[in-house]
Amino acid sequence: MKSLAKLYMERTELAGLVLLIVLAATFQILSDGNFLSYANLRNIASVFPEVALMAIGVTLLMICGEFDLSVGSVFALMPMTMAVSMTSGAPFGLAMVLGFAVCVAIGFINGYISLKFDIPSFITTLGMLFIARSLTVVVSGGFPPLLSADIPTWMFTGFVGPGNFFRMSFLWLTLIAVLASILLSKTNFGNWIKATGGFYDAAASMGIPVNRVKIICFIICSILAGFAGLIQVLRFGSPLPSLGEGMELQAVAAAVIGGTLLRGGIGTVMGGIIGVLLIRVIDNGLVLVGVDANWFKFAIGFLMIFAVVANSWVSAQAKKIKLEVGS
Repeated sequence: MKSLAKLYMERTELAGLVLLIVLAATFQILSDGNFLSYANLRNIASVFPEVALMAIGVTLLMICGEFDLSVGSVFALMPMTMAVSMTSGAPFGLAMVLGFAVCVAIGFINGYISLKFDIPSFITTLGMLFIARSLTVVVSGGFPPLLSADIPTWMFTGFVGPGNFFRMSFLWLTLIAVLASILLSKTNFGNWIKATGGFYDAAASMGIPVNRVKIICFIICSILAGFAGLIQVLRFGSPLPSLGEGMELQAVAAAVIGGTLLRGGIGTVMGGIIGVLLIRVIDNGLVLVGVDANWFKFAIGFLMIFAVVANSWVSAQAKKIKLEVGS
């Protein structure tokens, strides 16, 4: 038992990976072999990168000890800003920069207000959720603007690989996931993120710029949410103001299911991605086996509560191990 608790604390995403394999095998049997078919796997691979990109940012921020509930609204505001800028005559490159500038501003404001006035980031970003969503509707003028025909959509949503199995969004996800994993596990800044989330006072006393680290994580989280929204808009072909509603909760659920502790300090990028895969597999699998789609949210809620309980139990076991070693 001790060895299992130690292994779980070192690799928090392993439990999610095991559950993913079990669910995939279960749905494969119940769907008469359709779940792991080429067409179904291609469908899953085409859709999940957008939520996974958002989940990477949310995971990094949660490891740092904070939350961002505004990512679903930023998901819609960034591409809307870009589309409206292009309608006003801005070229695609400049419009995209303007969209990301909005993301940076929102991330900075979320972090600065939370830290400057010692407000829980849950409250700050909940307020920003409504502000950003309202701005999206106002900027759009109530009607989604048309996207320019000269946008290089293929760079973000075009199919690539053997048999056109993947979209370019999958390659973007892979690149960003690798970079984020290296950042978190191989750099001093990654150590600062974990120290800030898990041992805030100790990290501050060691000279780590804890507030700066948190604000940077807020900005990264917002940028990745905006980039995910850009990809979905280019895939749909229209920047609807309602895009991203509820996705912030899926991203948080994915991070928790993937092993990120709510109190911060522990988690992995791969765990967040596995959490998104679990959500997509459950959603897709329930449809294939003919289960009422209304059970989807029940399953995600149950899985999230189970993950929190499991994480708390393992944390308690880990503390016991440390106490025994210390004595």
